[in-house]
Amino acid sequence: MTETYVPPKVWTWDKENGGQFANINRPIAGPIHDQQLQVGRHPLQLYSQGTPNGQKVTIMLEELLAAGHEGAEYDAWLIKIGSGDQFGSGFVEVNPNSKIPALMDRSDSAPVRVFESGSILMYLAEKFGSAFLPVTQPARAEALSWLFWQMGSAPFLSGGFGHFYAYAPTKMEYPINRYTMEVKRQLDVLDRQLANNEFIAGAEYTIADMAIWPWYGNAVKGWSYGAGEFLSVYEYKNVIRWADQLLARPAVMRGRKVNRTFGDAADQLHERHDAGDFDTKTQDKMESRPASLRT
Repeated sequence: MTETYVPPKVWTWDKENGGQFANINRPIAGPIHDQQLQVGRHPLQLYSQGTPNGQKVTIMLEELLAAGHEGAEYDAWLIKIGSGDQFGSGFVEVNPNSKIPALMDRSDSAPVRVFESGSILMYLAEKFGSAFLPVTQPARAEALSWLFWQMGSAPFLSGGFGHFYAYAPTKMEYPINRYTMEVKRQLDVLDRQLANNEFIAGAEYTIADMAIWPWYGNAVKGWSYGAGEFLSVYEYKNVIRWADQLLARPAVMRGRKVNRTFGDAADQLHERHDAGDFDTKTQDKMESRPASLRT
């Protein structure tokens, strides 16, 4: 029987506590080292890693480019959160919360910083003439409601279920059961919505789909935390249909590769500075080159 934990009167930070990803968080804000961010040649500079939150923005940027918005060309710089890059002084200037993704728009004389993935999606949609975001009501409200549903729901899937099921140093029944129940409820919410709608917010593909797919699309494909069987993801047939539909989009396929550092080497493009990088600089191709030619 597991010994009951009794919280101390005053909490103190144990740097070694927290499992595999303990070093990506800390109880205080601000930079811990000097590290200036690189700046490429495009107006849009993205600093990120190819986690589900990072994929939201790269999918959006690739969709904008596919739709003919040339001003959406971007440089994507890798921020290795496991190495603490998010606590560098340059990154903290862009996002004081030290979380990826973060965007700098240098289109005008006064650069604009944008952080939080949902905020970045809205910013880009509005910048490019309400691209992938309906203009009229009630369609606009519906898309934004689902966007913010994702922002509020994903912590249950990631920080809750994912942490206790896959990463916590000790498996504990109560938190796993608690978060499994909530994740399955969320999947059921999506499955019911998609039973009568082609996309999340209705008949139109929007930023809501781009925000939700990297989390819940990955989940029903069985790619999240090795938990597909545990969550019985086969039950959510409408979500699976939608997930496959988005995965077939070339922009989604490209976007999920950018800043990715895990999985098949052919699906990892650590940095993206030009559309041609997808053909020449994925990790499978980079690793086959002599070390002197890998930049």
